[in-house]
Amino acid sequence: MLGVVPGGLYLDGTFGLGGHTKEILIRSAPDGRVIAFDWDEEAIARGLENVEPFRNRLSVIRRNFAEIESGLKEAGHEVVNGILIDIGLSSLQLDEGKRGFSFRIDEPLDMRMDQRREITAGAILAGATEKELADIFYYYGEEKQARRIAGRIVEERKKNKITNTAQLADLVARAIPRKFHPPRIHVATKVFQALRIAVNDELANLAGILEKVANHLTPGGRICVISFHSLEDRIVKRTFAELEQMTVLTKKPIVPQEAEIIKNPRSRSARLRVAERIS
Repeated sequence: MLGVVPGGLYLDGTFGLGGHTKEILIRSAPDGRVIAFDWDEEAIARGLENVEPFRNRLSVIRRNFAEIESGLKEAGHEVVNGILIDIGLSSLQLDEGKRGFSFRIDEPLDMRMDQRREITAGAILAGATEKELADIFYYYGEEKQARRIAGRIVEERKKNKITNTAQLADLVARAIPRKFHPPRIHVATKVFQALRIAVNDELANLAGILEKVANHLTPGGRICVISFHSLEDRIVKRTFAELEQMTVLTKKPIVPQEAEIIKNPRSRSARLRVAERIS
């Protein structure tokens, strides 16, 4: 869907471990180039190892994709032939990041994708009002028990600091009556998602690049966005429809088939939407 051709110039807005960048570089050989953004220093280091044979055709910039204008300028370009954004966490951040993105391992409640940012998940839990916490859980996590959870957190922090993932997951589990526990996911999943979005300002960053994307694509150039939950997908769908210089190529999002989900269970909620710059 990205329409990669030999000699093209592409932007991978979420470099991560370099999987998409590597595939673009293979398909754009022998002289295609990729400019990759990522604000996670650890991910960049690991990703560069995975694309070492292609380093002469790759520029990696430690920026968030919302900074597309200044990032492309830094790389010496204004427009590209295609843009790919894969929103959400990488396997590195979930499995090895040690920053509290997952409740499967007891870790400090950090959740910053960029360690240069000041506010951590722990700081939000310690300083936000009960209403602010409930709003974060409800609007960013679509958590129906947001008020109950926020109330339990405020009660607990009067006695103990909430600093680790296991502590927060246990609080959420105790705050929600057993009959409301979801059958397929951990009861704290939506709370962790909401906190991560709040810490990293993810929805604002997504809206930021989508509003600017037409200015940085050549005619016929495409943007592909992979999202993993309904909040992101709604933003992509709405913004694509509103951009006068873009035409939507996906009436409905493309989702993984069963074979892919079996091979990669984390792909099960992925949704791909694509738009093309009008000539």
